[in-house]
Amino acid sequence: MSERSPVEAARNPAVHVPEVDVVSDQTAQSIYDKCMTLAHNLWWTWHPEVHSLFRDLDPIRWRQLDHNPIALLREFTPERLSARASEMVLHSRINYHFRRLKEYLSDRRQTWAKTNANILGALPVAYFSAEFGIHESVPVYSGGLGVLSGDHIKGASGLGVPLIGIGLFYSQGYFKQQLDLNGWQNEEYLETRVENLAMEPALDQAGNPVTVRIDTRHSSLLAKVWLLHVGRVDLYLLDCNVAGNRPEDRELTSRLYGGDERIRIRQELVLGIGGVRALQALGITPGVYHLNEGHSAFAPLEVIRQRMQDDGKSFDDALRTVAGQTVFTTHTPVPAGHDRFPSDLLEEHLGPLRDKLGISADQLMGLGRVDPQNPHETFCMTVLALKLSRKANSVSQLHGRITRRMWAHLWPWREEEEIPIGHITNGVHIPSWMAWQMRQLYDRHFPEGWIYGMGQPEPWQNIHHVDLGELWETHNSLKNLLLAFVRRRVSRQCRRRGESEEVIEQARNLLNPATLTIGFGRRFATYKRATLIFRDRDRLAALLNDPERPVQLIFAGKAHPKDEPGKRLVQTIAQMRHDPVFSNRIAFIEDYEINVCRHMVQGVDVWLNNPRRPLEASGTSGQKVVLNGGLNLSILDGWWAEAYDGSNGFAIGTGRSHVNDEITDARDAEALYDVLEKDVVPTFYERDSDDLPRRWIEMMMNSISTLAWRFSAHRMVMDYTKSMYVPAAGGVSCDMDRR
Repeated sequence: MSERSPVEAARNPAVHVPEVDVVSDQTAQSIYDKCMTLAHNLWWTWHPEVHSLFRDLDPIRWRQLDHNPIALLREFTPERLSARASEMVLHSRINYHFRRLKEYLSDRRQTWAKTNANILGALPVAYFSAEFGIHESVPVYSGGLGVLSGDHIKGASGLGVPLIGIGLFYSQGYFKQQLDLNGWQNEEYLETRVENLAMEPALDQAGNPVTVRIDTRHSSLLAKVWLLHVGRVDLYLLDCNVAGNRPEDRELTSRLYGGDERIRIRQELVLGIGGVRALQALGITPGVYHLNEGHSAFAPLEVIRQRMQDDGKSFDDALRTVAGQTVFTTHTPVPAGHDRFPSDLLEEHLGPLRDKLGISADQLMGLGRVDPQNPHETFCMTVLALKLSRKANSVSQLHGRITRRMWAHLWPWREEEEIPIGHITNGVHIPSWMAWQMRQLYDRHFPEGWIYGMGQPEPWQNIHHVDLGELWETHNSLKNLLLAFVRRRVSRQCRRRGESEEVIEQARNLLNPATLTIGFGRRFATYKRATLIFRDRDRLAALLNDPERPVQLIFAGKAHPKDEPGKRLVQTIAQMRHDPVFSNRIAFIEDYEINVCRHMVQGVDVWLNNPRRPLEASGTSGQKVVLNGGLNLSILDGWWAEAYDGSNGFAIGTGRSHVNDEITDARDAEALYDVLEKDVVPTFYERDSDDLPRRWIEMMMNSISTLAWRFSAHRMVMDYTKSMYVPAAGGVSCDMDRR
């Protein structure tokens, strides 16, 4: 084998060759410092070649440490790391990726935003979200909203959009899920070791750690600020575990979506008001405030207070100015999903701020009510966000229609279609979710530099020039990786529960790579109907156990700790392993998180999504499947309602729903069985003389060419930038009749 250049070695790190350009005087400390620099910018999380560099240091510990490079590096001394790097010929790869990171951070001249959003260079976007899902090693997310936020800031980084993230640091994150022998979900909260995270104290311009203070009627809350680097984007997380807070307040930000409404309003106080004060302390003056969901809707009130204080404006004038700079995205299509607080709780926590705003308690309550004069209406964070922003959007075309109908009472003088809430459909960060094997295939067949135009349709049309056999083999290699992962995880679950060696051995041989594999992974809320496919168990059993054309199912997902019906759905599926009819055809993977999701979306043949229409605002898991050659089988809801064209996947039903949920569920279950029996299964098993499912592979190609670019985070962030951020920063939007 000929020797390769360091660049070639970095592009294909799976093959190790003798190192050709090691600097002789390179010290162990230098190697260690470069690895730590790479680990402390989460840029590495969407570069598989850097991921593999860390893995090669110690593959077993890498897996055991949840792919956390800082925790891994802390187990090495500089000398031992250098010795390991020499043994595995890693020096050139370390140097190469270190240079890549430095060049990426320093070169902002050629970015898309420099050409298309130059105004944001001086007036950056402050992006507020209650959670950010960047990587499994940074557990400050629970699911879809957090992963969407993480993909948003990664997309902004790649496009060079000047954006700052604002969130909360949850020291215990979301819970770890474990199922008992009866399949019942148990929750475990683990304390995250801050020293193992890519975080550092945020410093003000004088070099001092930043701590903010928020006064309530009865006490004060303190929050320190952490900084994470996510490529070119800085992400600031507020943490209430600070000396000076009361013991209960030190725990305030420990858990995500835990506690009662009192804890929730205090968390949202820290996120919104504390987040704005953190920006001020850091010397950052945003031109745009983007509120991702209503959790951060208190933020504009604090900005209004600052404008009144600094510029001498009245409340009304300051509101007019700030609203013109504020962008609001709503993700929730059901009224019960929007945070609401009673007047006494609001006054206790917003009273001091209200005094400085110079408005009455009734005026403040009115800002959060659809009908300001209704004393019985509670304060709604979404209503506040809509009233304090001049740009608002939903997250899919169908969700836009639902949202305008839901909030039409805020604009009773307008027709429903004229309600000023648009839509920008969610997308996913392609480099984060695309398997390395698929990236290599695309690199071979797409134009050079295609990745820089991943948000445009042209590069993706080249998928039709790929040999069908090559695409199919690449997909099957990913499927085998998924099944190996499932076997490891399920056998480990059985061992933890103390099950017999026979059961553990069965888990090690679970599922068949030649069988049509359907995946379902998401939050186990009841409207997502995880058990819809089990509605007719006899019909499902016939599908799964067909001797010529079998089917197998992989499930993963968590129910909220307080959602008893959701937990029962988990239990129903988990208990299927005890039924000999289903035991080798169904697997449930515990603790659904980014790593589990990554394996599933990269390896399944089909991704199943069957929410009760129209309750899925957008959904993004199916978009991740597209990148890796999987096909979607979904209700025509959320993003799939505007994505499906008849040749790029499968639809369940025709997009109609009954006013009676039971009838809707019965209809949809029947439609699901029909499409499986008549379309999905026959198409998968229909093979040509080369044993290739030619029609299936053509559908894979149609899916990739029509959907990958369109539902990407790059396209999404470009849409936000052009239609929301630039107008807000430039003061173009002054439509005051939205107040």
